[in-house]
Amino acid sequence: MSEKIKGLEYLKLNSNQINHDPQKLSIYGSDWLKQWSGKASLVLFPENTKDLQNIVCWARRHKHKLVPSGGRTGLSGGASALQKEIIVSFDKMKRLLDFNPWDRTVTVEAGFITQDLQDLAKEKGLYFPISFASQGSSQIGGNIATNAGGVHVLKYGNIKRYVAGLEVVTGSGDVLTLGKALVKNATGYSLKDLFIGSEGTLALISQATLSLVSPPNKAQVFLISLENENYLLEVFKKFKSVMEPLAFEFWTDKALKHVLSHGPLNLPLQTTSPFYLLIELEEQDSEKAMALFEKFYEKGWFKDGVLSQNSKQAQEIWSLRENISEALAPYKPYKNDVSVRVSKVTDFLKSLEKLFKLHYSHFEVVVFGHLGDGNLHINILKPENMPREKFIKDCEKANVILFDLVRKYEGSISAEHGVGILKKDYLSYSRSQEEIQIMKKLKAIFDPDNILNPGKIFDL
Repeated sequence: MSEKIKGLEYLKLNSNQINHDPQKLSIYGSDWLKQWSGKASLVLFPENTKDLQNIVCWARRHKHKLVPSGGRTGLSGGASALQKEIIVSFDKMKRLLDFNPWDRTVTVEAGFITQDLQDLAKEKGLYFPISFASQGSSQIGGNIATNAGGVHVLKYGNIKRYVAGLEVVTGSGDVLTLGKALVKNATGYSLKDLFIGSEGTLALISQATLSLVSPPNKAQVFLISLENENYLLEVFKKFKSVMEPLAFEFWTDKALKHVLSHGPLNLPLQTTSPFYLLIELEEQDSEKAMALFEKFYEKGWFKDGVLSQNSKQAQEIWSLRENISEALAPYKPYKNDVSVRVSKVTDFLKSLEKLFKLHYSHFEVVVFGHLGDGNLHINILKPENMPREKFIKDCEKANVILFDLVRKYEGSISAEHGVGILKKDYLSYSRSQEEIQIMKKLKAIFDPDNILNPGKIFDL
């Protein structure tokens, strides 16, 4: 297949950096969504920024389209190659370039694994707070390209807060060094921020300098069961008034049912309820939390609760939340991650339930998410006897109802998974036409020939 790639003989890479094996093309040409089969024409493995720049300039000269590939853990098709594009994998760009103890920063190449960065920070007595289920295989470049968050966004925010500097190669082949890890820099537009969350459509991230923070104190985890969704926000409001929780997660009894039937986990509560809250907080706040729970119990907000006594128990409680996606996987769910303002979560959930009961009562819908930042994961499970193709079409029709509701609540159609291919047709539900046109103009500036991740976020 390689002889069919126009100008391949002029590409300045070693033979071990070029792969056209059909199995590799399939693997590198798709992400975790698996809704589309990868149809890449070639996989390239740059080893440094110079290689990356050569690839971009070569692709521009010979009119090839490029799709960046990190850990491919995304769920929106953002790393999928469907039109014989050329994959640019960062698997060989994973070096640690610098650690600065004075500035508490670390500089790594884009292919550096998220878990490895967390381990490095811990080794240095510091903390990298971006944490999520795929951190063992996701790469820093992909994290930045999707502005990754995770379970501790409530306290620490998204990765954007920790990007102190970037090196990128734009679609025109320019290498830009941005930010320079300065705490203060009042010299015009912050171009660095444009590339965070841009899903590889403006430039390919080659290096990143990330800020590290002091590690949190020892944590404890509360699990409580609630009889009514009206109490979700009441509990959250009371907690936020006296402390800063590390995480505030919720799920429904439907989600719990699938988790308990999927694996060897037990519910450490005496009774079941429609809603569950997991609250992670620093151990120093446990007495305040217990005082709050006594008040909640007296008001009848919950029937049962438990506080972890050690790290093992804490992890067991976390597993009830973290194992939801794995437990739902056999049902081949259609996934949506949306967000609304925290103050609107309860009203949104009620409206969502009514709409799906009215229009799609034949679907089982499982909802869970990060209550503390308004991020809801909505999973529609495929009925056993329904063909996959019909299921997808029905879910796409359901999207209109869901995203209409999101627009009504002034929310986002994608809270943390990006737009990619999956949601580009629905971008106008969260962004105005004026905003979309400005984004397209930015695309034309940094990627004038539309060679970088074409067909993602929007079509030109």
